Amino acid sequence: MTPVPSGTVVAYRDDGPLSRAMGLLVAGQLPPLPPVIAGTFVTAVLLMLGVAGTDGLAVFAPAVTLLLAGPGSTHAHDGRFDWLVPPILRVIEYTFVAACGFAHGLHPVLIFLLLGALAFHHYDLVYRLRQRIYPPPWLATFGLGWDGRMMAVSLIALSGWLAAGYVLLALYLWALFGWESLTCWLAAPRSGVEAADAGTQD
Repeated sequence: MTPVPSGTVVAYRDDGPLSRAMGLLVAGQLPPLPPVIAGTFVTAVLLMLGVAGTDGLAVFAPAVTLLLAGPGSTHAHDGRFDWLVPPILRVIEYTFVAACGFAHGLHPVLIFLLLGALAFHHYDLVYRLRQRIYPPPWLATFGLGWDGRMMAVSLIALSGWLAAGYVLLALYLWALFGWESLTCWLAAPRSGVEAADAGTQD
């Protein structure tokens, strides 16, 4: 069983089961920022080497990023610059999804359909955490997390069925994140949300 995020910054990471499982191995002792920066560098290098072929080295970027950034998932993220970790992970994930799609000649609409699902989820995550409403633990499992989604895109690229894979993944994530967000906000106590929202405006 994967642990529940221990703080707001950790929740912003949007880790999946793979990343959280790796975090258990180091029990929160690994500072999160340096490995994530290293993962960014490795991903950039692999993307520059090309993702146009199924044998391209870039398809291994998710595995490398997971090995580097995953162990830091259980850290408290209480360092001075640890708040940078979630946006860096967003850049890695979005860039990888877009690069794989464009390099394989995928129609931009399909790429943005998948990126839109990710952006909607992360916007919803940020807004609900501002209201002190944490996502349910199961969402990290079924939503795959940044690590699982990158792995899924990598496997789709290796299979060669990129158009169908992007469409199916995008529809799945839109349905999951849309339904969960709607039910979450409908179930949230209105008075508590309004009070928290007023507090953020003071």
